[in-house]
Amino acid sequence: MIVQRAGDVIPQVLGVVLEKRPPGAEPYLFPAHCPCPLKTPAVREGGDVVRRCTGEIACPFQRLEHLRHFVSRGAFDIEGLGSKHIEAFLADGLIARPSDIFQLEARYGTGERAIALREGWGEASAANLFAAINQRRRIALERFIYGLGIRHVGEQTARLLARNYLSAKTFLAAMKALAGGDAAALAELDAIEGIGPSVVAAMGDFFRESHNLHEVEKILEAVHVEDAQKPLSETPLSGKTVVFTGTLERMTRPEAKARAEAMGAKVAGSVSAKTDLVVAGPGAGSKLKDAQKHGVTVISEAEWLALAGV
Repeated sequence: MIVQRAGDVIPQVLGVVLEKRPPGAEPYLFPAHCPCPLKTPAVREGGDVVRRCTGEIACPFQRLEHLRHFVSRGAFDIEGLGSKHIEAFLADGLIARPSDIFQLEARYGTGERAIALREGWGEASAANLFAAINQRRRIALERFIYGLGIRHVGEQTARLLARNYLSAKTFLAAMKALAGGDAAALAELDAIEGIGPSVVAAMGDFFRESHNLHEVEKILEAVHVEDAQKPLSETPLSGKTVVFTGTLERMTRPEAKARAEAMGAKVAGSVSAKTDLVVAGPGAGSKLKDAQKHGVTVISEAEWLALAGV
């Protein structure tokens, strides 16, 4: 095999030296299915070298990372259920899938396996955990979609999907249709600005796997997903590019970003001459200097709240 250094680190295979190949060598056939008990399909996306299991949530080899993602800050953001506790609960059989999290109090609130009896826990810490879980029984649609951990679906893509489908019921119906090969569902998803072929393919793969679909339905039985706000047609921010910098004191950065996007704005991560507005809170640094350099309008959080109608 002839290998060269590509970029900074990654080796690139240029070819093989056939005369070095031992007699009787046979080509390696990559598995078409994951070796897990479910035997879910393993597919290779166009342009990718790796082959990935489509089992996602259902695949036991992926459970830990999916659970960690599900409770992460941009998803369900369950306070007190960090990576260490997720790993311990999974290892001890208390949880296996995201929907199990919402059954923890009913199953392990009391009894011999009560969470309060576990090492490092107690009545107060267990009660705080159950309270934090119950607080997330109401969740925004974009957080719900992001929390599913679908490949290529980050927070921004989840927001785009939420603003298009508006409700969990509509979203799930569309994904079922997509998985079933419905041309209209495929066309609708593909037509969303900012959604590319890789996302479309990943969504189809995810919901085509019955175990994933079943788990999504189980989560929906345990939580209430709030409808997304339909983007306003005409607002002072329609078509504008907005940048937030510094500390916001009356709303979180994700809340401010979601509000700006609901008003038709594009939220950028850096300031350029094409930026229309910079919202600067305490501690604003280089972005504020860039705004001043480019002559971009800068407003305070109070002025932003008034503009956003909050």
